[in-house]
Amino acid sequence: MHYKRVHMESIGYELPPVVVTSEDLEARIMPMYEALHIAPGQLEALTGITERRWWEEGHSLSNGAAVAGRKAMHQSNVVAKDIEALIYTGVCRENFEPATACAVAAQLGVSADAYIYDISNACVGVLNGIIDIANRIELKQIRAGLVVSCESSREIVDIMIQRMLEEKTMDRFSSSLATLTGGSGAAAVLLTDGSFDNPACHRLIGEATKSAPEHHRLCRWGVTLTPVELGKLMFSPDKLLAAIDEVMQPEAIPTVMKEIMTSDKLPPVVANIMPSETLPAALTEFMSTDSVAVLKHGAKLGVRTWGAFLKKMGWAIDQVDKVICHQVGEGHRDTILRELGIAPEKDFSTYKYLGNIGTVSLPLTAAIAEQRQFLKPGDHVGFLGIGSGLNCLMLGWEW
Repeated sequence: MHYKRVHMESIGYELPPVVVTSEDLEARIMPMYEALHIAPGQLEALTGITERRWWEEGHSLSNGAAVAGRKAMHQSNVVAKDIEALIYTGVCRENFEPATACAVAAQLGVSADAYIYDISNACVGVLNGIIDIANRIELKQIRAGLVVSCESSREIVDIMIQRMLEEKTMDRFSSSLATLTGGSGAAAVLLTDGSFDNPACHRLIGEATKSAPEHHRLCRWGVTLTPVELGKLMFSPDKLLAAIDEVMQPEAIPTVMKEIMTSDKLPPVVANIMPSETLPAALTEFMSTDSVAVLKHGAKLGVRTWGAFLKKMGWAIDQVDKVICHQVGEGHRDTILRELGIAPEKDFSTYKYLGNIGTVSLPLTAAIAEQRQFLKPGDHVGFLGIGSGLNCLMLGWEW
C-alpha cells in the first residue's frame, strides 16, 4: 500500500541501567564450556555482541513503554489527549489479559475515546503496529497514534543458563546461543497525519510483506509443561504424558489445564490425586532457536520481500539511501546485506552494544541513527524487519 497522509513525528526510547557483557554470561556458563572444551570468547566471536542492557529485577514493562511514549511526545507538538490509538506490540507482556496497552495508556493519560490494544508478531510487532496506525490515519479515522513496546530478556536468559548448566551438551549450547544475545529496552513510535506543525517529521511512503509460516517452529519462546513435574501429578504418569502429547504442543497449553495447574481451589476429584507441593512449578518458560535454519530461510524470505518492496516503492536499489534492520547479530547482518545487495555503509547497527531487543531493536536503532545524523533529511530509508514465524515486513520512508 502507498501512503499520502502518514508521518512519523518522533521515536522515543529508554535504555535499561544494567550492562551485561558477553564475558559476564560466559563466566556463568563456564562449567559447560569446560565440559565441552569450548574456549572463552566464543559468545562474542559467534554473534558480534560485546554487551547488552537489562532492566533491574521486577521492572514493569508498562512503565518502560510509558517512559518511551512520553519521550516521543516531548519531541513533538502532540499531547496525550491527541492520541486516538495506542498499540503495545512487545513480545513480552505483563498479563494474558488485559492488554498491556491499557496500563501504558493509563500512565500516559490517553483519552478514553482512543483505541487501546496489543499486537503480537515476534520481532516485527512494532512494524505491524506502525502499519495498523498508518492505515487508520490514511483512512482519516484518526489524526495521531502511538506504537509502544518494552522487552526484557533477563528472565529467559537466567532460565536458559540454568538449563545449560544442567545439560552440558553441544545441542543445548547451539539451541541456547540466540537466547544469550537478548537485550532489553523500550521504544515508542509516534505517527500523525502531519497536521501538528512539525517540519522535522518523516513521511511513510509504503510497505511490503512476505511470510513463510511453514518455518514457524524454527524459533520459539513460550511456556511448556515440565515432564518431570507432570510425573508427580498422577499415579500413572506414562498415560498422562501420552495423553498430553496427543492434545497439545509445548507452546500451546489448554486454558483448562492452566486453570487447574494454578488454582488454589481444585475440584475434589483432581485434588485427591494431586501432590501437596506447589503445582505451578510444572509450568516453565522455554526458548529454542535453530539459528542456522533461521538465517538460511530468513535470508530467502528477505530476498523475496526486498524484491516486492523495491517494486512497490518504485525505487531502484541505488535509490535506497539508508537501511535500518532488525538487530540480531553480526552473521545475520552481514548475510542479509550481502543477499539483498546493500552496501554495508548504508546500514546502521547497534547490536554490538545493545544485543537483540526483539521488537524494540529496529525503532531504537533508527532513533539513535537519527541522533547521530546518519539519517539525513531527504534520504530514502528502508526499515527491514524479519521475525520468527517466519514473517518479513519492510517499510519505506522519505526522511
